Amino acid sequence: MVSANIIFIVLAAFFWGVSGGIAGVLLEDGWDPSVVSFYRGFVGLLFALIWLLFQQQHSGLKNSQLWFWSIIAGLGVAGNFTFYFISIEHANVAVAATLMYCAPIFVYLISFALKLEKSTAAKWVAIFLVMLGVVLLTKLYEISASSISLLGVTMGLLAGLSYALFIFGFKYAAPHGSPQAILSIAFSVLAIALILPAETDQVTSVLGSPDLPLFVALGILGAGLSFLLYIKGIKHTAPALASMIAMVEPVTATLFGVAVLGETLGVTQMIGMGLILVTVTALSVSSNRR
Repeated sequence: MVSANIIFIVLAAFFWGVSGGIAGVLLEDGWDPSVVSFYRGFVGLLFALIWLLFQQQHSGLKNSQLWFWSIIAGLGVAGNFTFYFISIEHANVAVAATLMYCAPIFVYLISFALKLEKSTAAKWVAIFLVMLGVVLLTKLYEISASSISLLGVTMGLLAGLSYALFIFGFKYAAPHGSPQAILSIAFSVLAIALILPAETDQVTSVLGSPDLPLFVALGILGAGLSFLLYIKGIKHTAPALASMIAMVEPVTATLFGVAVLGETLGVTQMIGMGLILVTVTALSVSSNRR
């Protein structure tokens, strides 16, 4: 049996994948990446604040540890969004996605260094299989060297490091207060960080745009609801395991592209998806038994 905590993280990753598809639709409609990222965080902030307004008990807002780790989580999410889009701009989606999903490697290395995880051959095999699955899924092997820039690679790795940062931020904030308080602080930091690079004209024009419902859906699924589930799940889950389980996200995003955007899925991509899902499932079941 798989625990409820793992199911929460899987659902969060599923919603992140769907929100990635929604973001792809908005980008195709001509919206600037910084504007899409800002509204994803801003709608998530409104979601968290409304929830906090109605459930203020045991919020933990007077706890300094809650503020510290929530701010770290907010900076991690902001960095992840920003560096990922810059990586896409200076490389391409396949390179950016593959490097960002190196996050489990960073999380495991940090966990090994902090003695949170014991380094074993099985864990390194799992990391290798997941990364191989991501490479096959993104078709990184088809990318020529001329299309990969040093800046694009650097930004992609920073996106992965930021991903790891928000995993640890939410993990250590969770015991000190309510999910709505943590999200309110984290998304406030995110909104402030992302409003600066956003184009003011586009930010205001969203409110009267026919795409407004998509922005709202992006914020609720990609920030509010997904991170709520993630905080609930990671409270009793090791950061390294959570990072591996979250690899359901690229699978969901790919399937969204096939079902909604009319993209095609090759044999190697299906093999990659299978590797990710099988490895994540095996890790989840094994962890729950322990």
